[in-house]
Amino acid sequence: MYLKIFIFLFLLLYQNVTFSKVNETNDFNQKYLSNYFSALVSFDNQKNDDAIKFFNSSKFLITKHENFLRNYVFSLILDGQVKKAINQVKHSKEANFFEANLLLILDSLSKKKYKKAENIIKKLLSLEDNRSYEFVILKTLESYNHSFLFKKIGKKDGSLGRIELITQAFQNCYLDSNKTNSHFLNIINLQENDYSRYLFFYLANIINNDDYKTANEISKTIEPLTSGLLIAQVNKWIENNEYNKFNDHFSCKNENDLLAEFFFLISNLYSSQDQFMESNFYLNISNYLNPKFYFNLSLLAENYHLNDNFELSKRILKKFKKEDEIYYWFKIKKNTLFLIEQKNEKEAVNYFEKKIFNFKNPSNKILYDIGNIYKRFENYKKAIEYYSKVLSRIDNNSSISADILYRRGGAFERMGNYEKADIDLLKSLEIKPDEPYSLNYLAYSWLERNHKIEEAIQMLNRAYNEKENDPYITDSVGWGYYLIGDYESAEKYLRRAVELMPHDPIVNDHYGDVLWQLNRKMQANYFWKNVLELEDTEEKMKIDIKNKLLNGLKKI
Repeated sequence: MYLKIFIFLFLLLYQNVTFSKVNETNDFNQKYLSNYFSALVSFDNQKNDDAIKFFNSSKFLITKHENFLRNYVFSLILDGQVKKAINQVKHSKEANFFEANLLLILDSLSKKKYKKAENIIKKLLSLEDNRSYEFVILKTLESYNHSFLFKKIGKKDGSLGRIELITQAFQNCYLDSNKTNSHFLNIINLQENDYSRYLFFYLANIINNDDYKTANEISKTIEPLTSGLLIAQVNKWIENNEYNKFNDHFSCKNENDLLAEFFFLISNLYSSQDQFMESNFYLNISNYLNPKFYFNLSLLAENYHLNDNFELSKRILKKFKKEDEIYYWFKIKKNTLFLIEQKNEKEAVNYFEKKIFNFKNPSNKILYDIGNIYKRFENYKKAIEYYSKVLSRIDNNSSISADILYRRGGAFERMGNYEKADIDLLKSLEIKPDEPYSLNYLAYSWLERNHKIEEAIQMLNRAYNEKENDPYITDSVGWGYYLIGDYESAEKYLRRAVELMPHDPIVNDHYGDVLWQLNRKMQANYFWKNVLELEDTEEKMKIDIKNKLLNGLKKI
């Protein structure tokens, strides 16, 4: 990246020198180039405030270089200044790139200049590869534009797959079609991915038609513990009879709201591919079109978090207030995780314990999350307390109870209460017999205690059949074979575990052990030494490893 920038700047400087020989005015002076370079570096590091400052200081280049304009527009939108970006594009002759034209389309649509939007879309479609995201965006906007202009469902040709189905559902809703609910249900019931988000729009349409009875019946089928943020919050609204909240956030009769939801979908697609800058670009457009649906900003906070940009993530999270309990809890949970990841664990505990007192009657979802965080703090007694509260409120034979029993059993195991740990883990497996992580946890616990080794290995093989590429399960299987002296089988699994998770100290340690037992001592020493270099290696393990390097291992 920086090499490209350097070459670009070198060429500009060379042009600058040449140009000055024939012209007294030095347009491309060192100051402009230096500021532009600083802008690009800031932009690349997601420091949008700084990037915009430097772009503004070198704004003369905007009329000289399309790349300058594109980067400047990107920075404005990433900073949430979408309106300014649109105005910049409208007054620039150099705005020939896709994103600039997209902004012009949106400007035309917002002003109901549908013919103008149609002309731009058609021109761009002739230039785009039909496999690109840009093509998908243009085809979808074409379809929406058709609906807005003619009050008819846009043409369907099947080329856009699921996106087309989603677009059709919203167009039906926009046009008050009696097929709207069936369209949303078809999306919700799709199996390949999680489409539960569309339950919000389904319920919104039902409530918009004053069918509160049906909305309440559907609400009773929602399991908040396993639902995403939006659906858990929606469930809370219905419980509290806050039906007005739906229309406060979204209306499919509002053209901008429809377009906003489409761009949220595009943003989500980019985020799922770890293309966070593109994701944030489209998410900010979505938020500009429908600022009411600020819950969507949780994705922006997640994107910043995944890039370790904690400050920007926290800035976004400030928008979530107490009145929307689930999203307010999301903010607290995220801020706690930020502190943990920044190695401020004491501060994280203090912040977390102070904030949880804000919830006088927390939902099961919040109690469950509190238990998980206490477990992460290694406060197993508190974790067990909160897991037990949730279990007392739900059906103990339900699928979700199996997960909580698994987690509580793990907390008991960490406390050394193996009897209660085994009871919880076995009960969890009784409900979900083939759950690979429960099988793995209980079996590995038995291996560590030298308890029921043969049965543990059988359980681990069952887990492995379900999750053969999981490094922890693969390591457990290998270690089981190691403990019964089947070093050839152990080596096969432990080698694979190292391939899957090369930076894990325990996996490297286990592989070193089996290599030693196979008389491959030089290789064993290599992996043991590797353990000493790994960031997550605990001090006790380092002492054990140093002893192995000095004295080796005895045959089991």
